[in-house]
Amino acid sequence: MAKRVYFAFHYQDVIDFRANVVRKHNALQGVEQAGYYDASIWEEARKKGDLALKRMINAELENTSVTVVLIGSGTWARRWVRYEIMKSMKRGNKLLGIHINGIHDKDRQTKDLGPNPFDFLGYSFNDAGTRLTMHEYNNGAWAEYAEIDNAATYEVSTVSATDRGKGFKLSRDYPVYLWNRDKGYQNFSTWIE
Repeated sequence: MAKRVYFAFHYQDVIDFRANVVRKHNALQGVEQAGYYDASIWEEARKKGDLALKRMINAELENTSVTVVLIGSGTWARRWVRYEIMKSMKRGNKLLGIHINGIHDKDRQTKDLGPNPFDFLGYSFNDAGTRLTMHEYNNGAWAEYAEIDNAATYEVSTVSATDRGKGFKLSRDYPVYLWNRDKGYQNFSTWIE
């Protein structure tokens, strides 16, 4: 059965055509054969207020099971990409990142890899392992991330004793691939399984 995939990306990477290489790579073979649906939204939503944008993102994430973060040069610092990642984590979507700077842009240029956004987002567990607090790294320090439901902390199932009272970057849990090196055209459907 086809997966419903949500793509999180910086709009600049759409302008440069890199994001669309990944998002549309299955267009010729059709959705069912490619193994996923594209459930992403476009940046025209920026014209609306913060609450409206959150509602649109939340609605687009509904019925998705995978969130793919397309990593360009500035993706890691984008407020709404961070929201999409943390909301996806909280709802239990499978998360993965794909570096896209190795893809030629509209001018046939490539760039050095951008920072991994999963290195700038994280979580910690309380000592009992019953509560998870989301964090983001900004301006040289870690702080609670309260953009999701206006709360950084929420109840979770009990976690392993070794993780209690500790904090982790999301990069500990979520894989990141390079579109070109890791043969995205051939392997994307495997990555999202």
